[in-house]
Amino acid sequence: MRVQIYNGSMRLVAHSGVGQAMLHQKKMLHCVGIEATDDWDNQAPIHLNTVFPDAVLTAVAAKIRGRKVIYYGHSTEEDFKGSFIGSTMMAPLFRRWITFCYSLGDVVITPTEYSRRLLIGYGIKKPVYSLTNGIDTTFFHPSQEAGKRFRSRYNLADDQKVVISVGHFIQRKGLPEFVELARKMPDVRFFWFGETPLSMVPEVIREAVRNAPENLTFAGFVSQGELRDAYCGADLFAFLSQEETEGIVVLEALACGVPVLVRDIPVYNGWLKDGKQVYMADSDDGFYDRTNAILSGKLPPLTEAALETAESRSMAATGRKLRSIYHRLGIDEDGN
Repeated sequence: MRVQIYNGSMRLVAHSGVGQAMLHQKKMLHCVGIEATDDWDNQAPIHLNTVFPDAVLTAVAAKIRGRKVIYYGHSTEEDFKGSFIGSTMMAPLFRRWITFCYSLGDVVITPTEYSRRLLIGYGIKKPVYSLTNGIDTTFFHPSQEAGKRFRSRYNLADDQKVVISVGHFIQRKGLPEFVELARKMPDVRFFWFGETPLSMVPEVIREAVRNAPENLTFAGFVSQGELRDAYCGADLFAFLSQEETEGIVVLEALACGVPVLVRDIPVYNGWLKDGKQVYMADSDDGFYDRTNAILSGKLPPLTEAALETAESRSMAATGRKLRSIYHRLGIDEDGN
């Protein structure tokens, strides 16, 4: 069986969760014996992951040829708001556009039950399934050696407490709150991995970056290997995002066994629980109190449950669930 994963616009999303999801799809298919192909001259079903015009044209062309279209719903109106300059004003139009795009699929796949309910609420009539973007637990896993590389790279002492986060420079990702958390804890080193041109973000984000305290390092975009090292060498991964459809970086952190603090938002309902796999808070004071308690050892580690959750979303486990969706769609082992 073969499946085409359309790579158009990959250059634009390579550094985002969508880009990682596309790479994950190839890995999960490989795990269950399904070939991911770039060959257009076939009748294989096709995955679409973006909502750019080229993806729309590709969906139409595929349907004309009688091919099955699997459209991934990575974006929602809710997570588009508060992203870039003008995004909140444009959000209603974005919702209409993505509803049109996703409706071109024979089936829509979105990462969580939360995002599934949102998309159904938009009026999408095609079957909508929730399926995690998955995590490569053969790559992201606890490693003392990886942690040592991270600490050596940034000249961090063994006893230096370190808190990290990952994401674009956008307000929705909780960057201002992360900056304030660092300001309140001057003896702790903070790192933010990922970046966005400041010309694209609101003044509140530019101000937060320009006036960040000295104990906060904006490390920019780094390789997956360097990011894994950071997870393994940090004392806490603090992801204060206000809205997500899943959060691939949360899965990466869970898989590496680093303590995780997230904002208490609906997307985590049903698969993450406060005090089980992660710790949660919903205010600046809460973030500070939880961070202080985690770093001081007052809150117990949740490593075992975190690793179990990550493993349940491994490439192999997710690939099996994806194959079952193909079968429900009437796609046989020949891809027809």
